[in-house]
Order: sequence, then structure tokens, then C-alpha cells
Amino acid sequence: MDNYSVKKLARLARVSVRTLHLYDKMGLLKPSARNSN
Repeated sequence: MDNYSVKKLARLARVSVRTLHLYDKMGLLKPSARNSN
């Protein structure tokens, strides 16, 4: 599977970056990896 940045995935899914962060916080969508940023 390809790795996408949050910004790129948000663009592909047609949602905001903030929405993806909310989904992560709610446990609906978890990233496969995180960096130190």
C-alpha cells in the first residue's frame, strides 16, 4: 500500500486535513505510521 501525507490523502478523499485528524482522534481512521513532526 502507498504511503500518503495527510494533505495528499485529504485532497484525494475530498475532506479537510482537520477532518482526518478528527477521525484519528475518534478512532475511525488510524494512520499506519507517524513521524516526529
